[in-house]
Amino acid sequence: MFKTVLFPIDQSREAREAADVVTNVVQKYGSRLVLLSVVEESSPDEPKVDPMVSPEAVAKLLKDAQALFLQQGIPSEVLERQGKPAFTICDVADEIGADLIIMGCRGLGLTEEGATDSVTTRVINLSPCPVLIVP
Repeated sequence: MFKTVLFPIDQSREAREAADVVTNVVQKYGSRLVLLSVVEESSPDEPKVDPMVSPEAVAKLLKDAQALFLQQGIPSEVLERQGKPAFTICDVADEIGADLIIMGCRGLGLTEEGATDSVTTRVINLSPCPVLIVP
């Protein structure tokens, strides 16, 4: 049913919690797992405070996540991309033929202001495949 699962990750607690659901789905369906992390574009005059704008931090995050899944007997592929997270996630899902995107939710969509700014909400609206949001 879910031949290819895309798991976009960042350094949030919600992404770590979603890893358990990813493990269950991938093991149940024998899915191919693709881990994705997006290096966010920043303007040259903007200081790099967010670790997700550092290619080194993102590479380490992907390597650690891949090792975590491998410990559970789940091989995975890793992709690192640069761009706006929601659009990049949906583009990669289309590119790899993902049958499911699993991602954590930071809860920003619960407020009126957050609903339009949430990466999760944008992915839900733009995704070429089903999206499973882990609260």
